[in-house]
Amino acid sequence: MAGDSGNSDGGSNRDEEVQIQIADSSKAATLSTHEVPIQNSPVKSWQWWLMVGVNMFFLIAGQTTSTLLGRFYYNQGGNSKWMSTFVQTAGFPVLFIALFLFRSKTSSTQTVTSSPAPTISIPKITLIYVVLGLIIAADDLMYSYGLLYLPVSTYSLICASQLAFNAVFSYFLNAQKFTPLIFNSVVLLTFSASLLGVDEDSQGITSISHGKYILGFLLTLGASATYSLILSLMQVTFEKVIKRETFSVVLNMQIYTALVATLASLVGLVASGEWMTLQGEMHAFQSGKLSYVMTLLWTAISWQVASVGVVGLIFVVSSLFSNVISTLALPIIPVFAVIFFHDKMDGVKIIAMLMAIWGFMSYGHQLYVDGKKGRKTTVSVEETS
Repeated sequence: MAGDSGNSDGGSNRDEEVQIQIADSSKAATLSTHEVPIQNSPVKSWQWWLMVGVNMFFLIAGQTTSTLLGRFYYNQGGNSKWMSTFVQTAGFPVLFIALFLFRSKTSSTQTVTSSPAPTISIPKITLIYVVLGLIIAADDLMYSYGLLYLPVSTYSLICASQLAFNAVFSYFLNAQKFTPLIFNSVVLLTFSASLLGVDEDSQGITSISHGKYILGFLLTLGASATYSLILSLMQVTFEKVIKRETFSVVLNMQIYTALVATLASLVGLVASGEWMTLQGEMHAFQSGKLSYVMTLLWTAISWQVASVGVVGLIFVVSSLFSNVISTLALPIIPVFAVIFFHDKMDGVKIIAMLMAIWGFMSYGHQLYVDGKKGRKTTVSVEETS
């Protein structure tokens, strides 16, 4: 789609954004509702592949860096769960840069659909942003507790279960089919997380009790499920409420939900009384005050770099592909955790990692099969028209 240069409408300013087609779940010939192709041509240009590669790098690098910095914050004496939650979304103003750049790039691009943009109810979309933002804040808080009570390697491998949850929620909310490959992926990722849940020796943090380890495991698992639910709810919002998916629409959802989540985290920080301990926490930080500030700053920036990658992949490929790449980064983090934090990498973790990678490859192959079918459908439609 993005490569089309002609516009038969010649029309309004609202039609000067690149549109992303949302597949209609009621049509058997279309892709799954998570598949959002942006080009009709089966042969992608090198610019398209470059865009995909850059956004994949942003997502993997941002997610890996932010997770490692989050663990570093706790290791050096940080203990505020609400501060850790706050920085996960507080860097959202960085997204305005991406919004400006992409709008500048696409401002001269013609539309690929001649239908006018649907009218969006402001009260309804505001309510959706608020609800999603509050869910995101709760999700970030669960992730913060999980990262506090678990070693990074265990934490990241449990997070890989989000792909399995994504398949389940997509089945019920987005009408995605449960193929044998997806089922295989769900089973493998579930077993991978279960192995870590029952392996007491994988804790690697001597100061954390068994009870807190179990709590961290359950909260991280719950956070992974909630994250997948958020993606599916966003997809439903695009299909049923907004009814279009342009880059600016996707990015606006990221910005406004992050704004709500940041405000909710700030309220939690004040209401919990943790804000009163921040000055003492900064003075007691083992690496020094400057390191404390820079750790929080770069954690916030890293999360938003990852967000740019997420949104970019949604823009050029699909939201499902974006989630798959996010899951791909998770088995990479334990390697850095062993190097930087000396996490234990025992046999159980290695098996769990291999199972997670196998599950990812199974899911990825399903995406390849779906994409191949989608290209055949496009070619056959073009030949008959």
